[in-house]
Amino acid sequence: MRSPKKIVCLGAGYVGGPTMVVMASHNPNIEFYVTDQNVARIEAWNSDALPVFEPGLDAIVKKVRDKNLFFRTIEPSLLEAADIVFVCVGTPTKEYGEGKGMAADLQFTELAVRDIEKYCKSGTIIVEKSTVPVRTAEAILNIVNTQQKGKNFDVLSNPEFLAEGTAIQDLQNPDRVLIGHAETESAKKSAEVIKALYTAWINPEKVLLTNVWSSELSKLVANAFLAQRVSSINSISALCEKTNASVSQISLALGKDARIGPRFLEASVGFGGSCFKKDILNLVYIARQHGLLEVADYWQSVIDMNDYQTRRFVSQVIETQFNSVSGKKIAILGFAFKGDTNDTRESPAIYVCKRLIEEKARLFIHDVKALENAKKDLSGIDKTVTYTTDIEEATDGAHALVILTPWREYEELDYAQIFSRMAKPAFVFDGRRIVDAQKLFGMGYNVKQIGIQPLMHF
Repeated sequence: MRSPKKIVCLGAGYVGGPTMVVMASHNPNIEFYVTDQNVARIEAWNSDALPVFEPGLDAIVKKVRDKNLFFRTIEPSLLEAADIVFVCVGTPTKEYGEGKGMAADLQFTELAVRDIEKYCKSGTIIVEKSTVPVRTAEAILNIVNTQQKGKNFDVLSNPEFLAEGTAIQDLQNPDRVLIGHAETESAKKSAEVIKALYTAWINPEKVLLTNVWSSELSKLVANAFLAQRVSSINSISALCEKTNASVSQISLALGKDARIGPRFLEASVGFGGSCFKKDILNLVYIARQHGLLEVADYWQSVIDMNDYQTRRFVSQVIETQFNSVSGKKIAILGFAFKGDTNDTRESPAIYVCKRLIEEKARLFIHDVKALENAKKDLSGIDKTVTYTTDIEEATDGAHALVILTPWREYEELDYAQIFSRMAKPAFVFDGRRIVDAQKLFGMGYNVKQIGIQPLMHF
């Protein structure tokens, strides 16, 4: 099979954009076209204000854009010339019909696949990179190879394992790359073509070839296991707050156990992002579809614990302030679901802010990168909300600081100066465990931090 000359990516979001940027930087002899139907998004990729914030992304884009990497609105001629098509379209949780609230919505995937079948030449390799249910590649294959037009395609699974905020690092030095393929000679050869794209910079031993179903399921299971760890330590944080235990000390002790390891043991207000909840719900739906109700209930409990943690946190914000935040100024420090990203999808901040708005609080929301997305998430209910990039505006006269994103900037704030300008009694609710609770208590704050007993002056 000849080496590819043109690669098209359908979808210019958090997965397609960064993945193609890094791949293009290591494969200079191949032309990469990142496409989308969203004209504004493509314009942003072609500007200095990229639609995705990831540390290190901007520098690589500037090196390869308009050399062998191009951002274009999708058009048939691009598909006609493609040797490989990566499908990176959105697969949100269904909001209608069968599987509502649990199953992945594959309408965008199917539309993309039908365009591929219509315009691509026979032999084009189709690579599903979106997070999809098990056996989706088989369904795609059935669509593209049963149209009686004399075309044949190989469909591979190549799931992404990117963590937002470290996506470029994850792409440059991944733990593994999975390529799932059918057990045919043609599919095996196609898998080797995709493997060669990655081994341009990745050790071949890290590129694993599996069957399609294992590849698809591995993605869902990986996120489920990570989310499970977060929910597990969050459940313990609630117990710590009722005793004299410290969840950070417990996390440290657990992390020193070689069988457990230290990652994803940081107690918090809850996990967010586009993947964890969606992928677990997908796993729950698949288990129920196969009659594995106990399996489904087990994984559903991971989400239930996460929701409980977020509800518990915002209830503390209200109850601690004498059961009323009506008319009170609350400074929200952070809206992104994690640091080093502008992504707010499934961010705990959305639920926290909505609850506080319902309680008639006056919110001043500050975030380093995610304010525009915050405005979209709270659109229509934000009459009592002020969005600001000025930390003094956010905190002056506030009754409470509510920390929801672990931005480094929030660790370095002058909390003594902020305290002097706040309404009294002043509260800090640290949902990310980034401040020195004892130090702030010594300044005069009443501190409620995830995973320790409250430090109160009354």
